[in-house]
Amino acid sequence: MQAITLTIRAIGNSKGIVLPKPVLAQIGLEGASNLCLTVEQGAIVLRKPARSARAGWAKAAEAIAVQGDDGLLLDEFGNQDDAELRW
Repeated sequence: MQAITLTIRAIGNSKGIVLPKPVLAQIGLEGASNLCLTVEQGAIVLRKPARSARAGWAKAAEAIAVQGDDGLLLDEFGNQDDAELRW
């Protein structure tokens, strides 16, 4: 992609830029509302935020439950010696 010139605009007491839709689409951020901003060697660098290690797990678990495939893999079992343990 060629370099483009953006206008820095006043936004209250701050300044901002508008990122063109094609730029956002190119990096997969069309619907995103957050970015990670760092300053590296005098340059402003914008990146996708890091995904949580368990991102999407809740939705996947719901899909499995809807299919009825969320049963226990092993039967429940107790430890016979648990009653003798002192906590």
